[in-house]
Amino acid sequence: MNIAYYTMPHLALASWVKSHGQNASEGISNRVKQFLGSKPQLAPLKPLRQWLEALEIKDPKLAKFLCQLIPAQCPFERTIEFRGRVIIHIPPLCKLNPVYEEVVGLRFKALCYLADECGEDITPYCTN
Repeated sequence: MNIAYYTMPHLALASWVKSHGQNASEGISNRVKQFLGSKPQLAPLKPLRQWLEALEIKDPKLAKFLCQLIPAQCPFERTIEFRGRVIIHIPPLCKLNPVYEEVVGLRFKALCYLADECGEDITPYCTN
């Protein structure tokens, strides 16, 4: 009789490894995450992000409205000069917007709809 073959499945794992439903590496990684203080992220804007991503553009009026409403570049970036010298430079703050990527994606969808489906010239919307 092979003792190692018989006893290995019946050995109790250490207390830091969960044996039910997880393999050893999952138990270890969970413990490391817990030790490092990684908390589940709160995502209060996740439904809004998902809604913006799932929104389909099927109306030319809506597409034109979105292209006019959403700027092509961040409108808040400014360089303030006085007598030819730069006093202050305000960086583009749009990246601080938590739904910036989704809004820009929505504008891109509207531009693609106008160009591909409607066959419209979109150059007036590209220069803001």
